[in-house]
Order: sequence, then structure tokens, then C-alpha cells
Amino acid sequence: MREKWFKSHSGSCRPIWVAEDLDAPDCGVVGYLAFHYFMNGPPGYSITADLAIYLHPDYQGKRLGTYLLGEAIRHAPALGVEVFAVTIFGSNSTSIRLFERHGFERWGFMPRVACLEGDERDVVMMGRRLV
Repeated sequence: MREKWFKSHSGSCRPIWVAEDLDAPDCGVVGYLAFHYFMNGPPGYSITADLAIYLHPDYQGKRLGTYLLGEAIRHAPALGVEVFAVTIFGSNSTSIRLFERHGFERWGFMPRVACLEGDERDVVMMGRRLV
């Protein structure tokens, strides 16, 4: 289902990292962290990467998100990234806390800009300058 999206990141300086459970190899991918071009990639924004993290519900709360985000911060310079930006549903307090623990600050609030399964959602924008 996500093969085209995955291939679009292959070989770019905005990779997708996948997490697998080595103790349960039949589970397949249990989470991912994706680097995206910020604002759809105009040259002036090339120092900024938009991040997305997804963890299967069975793997949430096990420090996998902390690990992935820490690795993203560590590898950012090699990818030419000086700034991270993220958007998170306002109701997702767990993700907001994860990013806050890694030094991200709230940069904006967008009321009811998303609709998921018929429910309007607020979005919080957070960011961190690395350099």
C-alpha cells in the first residue's frame, strides 16, 4: 500500500527508516520515521525537514519513538538538515511530550485543519533548530 511512497524516498536525503522487531520477525514493520521535504521542497527550505513517526499500537510506550527521534537528530547533519518541523494532532499528547523531551518547541496551532474519520482535528506545529 505504501510502496510508491517508500520508493519516492529511496536514495534521497529525506529517507524513511523502518523498525522491525527482531524477536518477532513475522510481524514485519512495526514503525517508521520518515523525513519529508518541508513545504513541498522549494530550494529556500532545504535546511528544514518535516518528520513523521508512526508506531504500531503494540509498540507504543516501549521507547521506540524515543530511539527513532534520537537517531534522526543524530543523523540530521549528514542529511543537510538544520531544522526539524513536525505537525501533530492536538489530541496526541503522547507525541507532543515525545517531541518536547527532545527539545522541540510549539511553533503554532491550527484549529480544525484536518478531518479524520469524520472528526475535525486541531494540529500543533512543533520544531527544533539543530544548528
